[in-house]
Amino acid sequence: MNIDLSGKRAVVTGSTGGIGLAAATGLARAGASVVVNGRGEDRVETAVRKVVDTVPRADVSGAAADLMTADGCKALVRAVPDPDIVVNNVGIFGPKPFFEIGDDVWEDFFQLNVMSGVRLSRAWMPAMMERGWGRVVFLSSESALNIPADMIHYGFTKTALLSISRGLAKLAGGSGVTVNSVLPGPTMSEGVEGMLADMASEQGISIEEAGVAFVKAARPSSIIGRPATVEEVANMIVYACSKEASATTGAALRVDGGVVDTIA
Repeated sequence: MNIDLSGKRAVVTGSTGGIGLAAATGLARAGASVVVNGRGEDRVETAVRKVVDTVPRADVSGAAADLMTADGCKALVRAVPDPDIVVNNVGIFGPKPFFEIGDDVWEDFFQLNVMSGVRLSRAWMPAMMERGWGRVVFLSSESALNIPADMIHYGFTKTALLSISRGLAKLAGGSGVTVNSVLPGPTMSEGVEGMLADMASEQGISIEEAGVAFVKAARPSSIIGRPATVEEVANMIVYACSKEASATTGAALRVDGGVVDTIA
């Protein structure tokens, strides 16, 4: 399959690193004009250079905006008025005992992980529907279905994205606009590598070996028995954004390595 997104403009939120950067790179490789987003100008500029280094002829630009706030979302919409593809990737995570999670933490997770995608989809989808083509992808997680006891606040936000994306897919039905969720499992992003660094140091093993040990201990149902790479997750995102995925909408597309133990 040759995915060609020439002539399409894509925005990937939270794309200065990890899955977001890999998705931006994959979309650029497929020919899309890509807008990289992050909170700080410096990190955005660095990410733009990384994409260009990997895809030398990439048409890539940056737009710094803090999407935890309504004003930040409005700033990004002003900077990128009419994208064809939106990847709602930005989010935060981190383990924390439920009884120690204050209202402020719940609010932060909700505003960034959920409301950023709501606000951007609300702003950009009507024009896509009028044009008769568009792709919206929400980055959910296997934690949306397999709620982790040590990250209930995170799992909640990812479950919410499944509802939102399914509802928006129905809303856009017949318009040529598709809306899907992508559900990664444990993925070797910079954030996860940071979490594994102490384990690797204490046990005298590599980060990759620590990743395998983590998956076997914390996600024993994993079929692949290792974390995915960010590129493996990005491949699914790029497909969901492609012209070839025109009959895929309202779907929860799992890239979880088989962690969620179901055949459906």
